[in-house]
Amino acid sequence: MVIIGVASPGSAELTRVEVAHGEHPRVLLWRQGWLMNGLLSCRMDDGQVVLTARVTRRTSRSRPPKVKHRAADPDLVVAPGEEPVEHQRIAAYAVIRSPMGVLGTECSERTAGPGLGQLPGGGLQPGETPSEALLREVMEESGQTVRINHLLDLQSDHWVGRAPNGLLEDFHALRIFYSATCLEPSDPDVVDIDGTTAQAAWIPMWRWRMLPWTSGSRSILDKYASTVPTR
Repeated sequence: MVIIGVASPGSAELTRVEVAHGEHPRVLLWRQGWLMNGLLSCRMDDGQVVLTARVTRRTSRSRPPKVKHRAADPDLVVAPGEEPVEHQRIAAYAVIRSPMGVLGTECSERTAGPGLGQLPGGGLQPGETPSEALLREVMEESGQTVRINHLLDLQSDHWVGRAPNGLLEDFHALRIFYSATCLEPSDPDVVDIDGTTAQAAWIPMWRWRMLPWTSGSRSILDKYASTVPTR
């Protein structure tokens, strides 16, 4: 992933950083003297995801970005000589609303958090743009067709753990979040059976805070759920 920093849409490039495995995008920009103040666009360039972000110069009063560090899993057992395999995964998710509520999915037993709520979305397949991956994943996980409105945010998460297949991974998740609207909502139906989604549902806005969510999804909902249009 490459992040290009500009002062405003259409203005000249101010900075450019390549997010290597395990690197946090906001920390990289901070080291160069910049603060990320929102995402403007996303495209693919020669197989690489390129995000354009609005940036401003940091000052002596600027606060460094908060980076969440995962504690080591106390139940993780590593065999002698076993080394984790590096895996950087770029995925696209969305806060999707309709008059029926906000669309949520439930993590299946194939995930690290079965039963937890998750925003619809998933990893990019080879050759896919983030927006294409999002539309495909939403259909697979819920059977809904949505309209993408704009970019919302970017999350970076890095930890060592076991994948569902048992492989020990040094895992770096880069999650791109969109705002999206479903104009013709229906009862959600999981199309991709035996995948990472157990079920999907439209959740009334007054109720979503009462449900258990992954920490990443909850933080995005807290920040943006009320801003996403229903029509």
